[in-house]
Amino acid sequence: DNSFWYRGTADAIAQNLDFLKKCHEPYVIIASGDGVYKLDYNKVLEYHIEKKADITVVCKDLPRGEDATRFGVIKMNEDSRIEEFEEKPMVSNSTGIYVIRRRQLIELIERCALEDRHDFVKDILIRYKNLKRIYGYKIKDYWSNIASVDSYYKTNMDFLKPEVRDYFFHQYPNIYSKVDDNPPAKYNPGCEVKNSLVSNGCIINGYVENSVLFKKVFVGENCV
Repeated sequence: DNSFWYRGTADAIAQNLDFLKKCHEPYVIIASGDGVYKLDYNKVLEYHIEKKADITVVCKDLPRGEDATRFGVIKMNEDSRIEEFEEKPMVSNSTGIYVIRRRQLIELIERCALEDRHDFVKDILIRYKNLKRIYGYKIKDYWSNIASVDSYYKTNMDFLKPEVRDYFFHQYPNIYSKVDDNPPAKYNPGCEVKNSLVSNGCIINGYVENSVLFKKVFVGENCV
């Protein structure tokens, strides 16, 4: 119908509205594609229904000193109903995960499209925050956004922490990575490796510390 790339979450849904209209499920979960987390969506949906919410926003308290300007920042009352919502720079940040009734979503998205609006946060959440019952569902476990080079690097470094690795790879449900049929990593005499993630197909002759190595990486002698 048009020649635009997605201009925002609302526009992305608008361009796939036929899919939503053909569905029969009562609820829709919208999930950001650049989050790293584990979440039981059944619990979020149960919370959404229990609160009789129009929209539920999954959110996460930011650690002290974390830059909140990249996220939608929200303020909730004691009942977890959202009172304030700033699109970009309160107490929690939105993770870009939302639960909403399918028919209501279609109605809101069609209204946005008619008015040439494209942003889910600005054009739906902020615009209707006093008209709709919008609640926040807090997640306490690990969540990270990898939408920038800095955050992508930081998230990789987080996986060098034993507790983060254990949470994702050894606690149910486990996260499985895609495996190529490469030989296992080879550590030759004289090499030294400390606190690193080394993929299969790697050959290590030198010194590796606090690093994440992709598949088939070769580290030569005297290399650090």
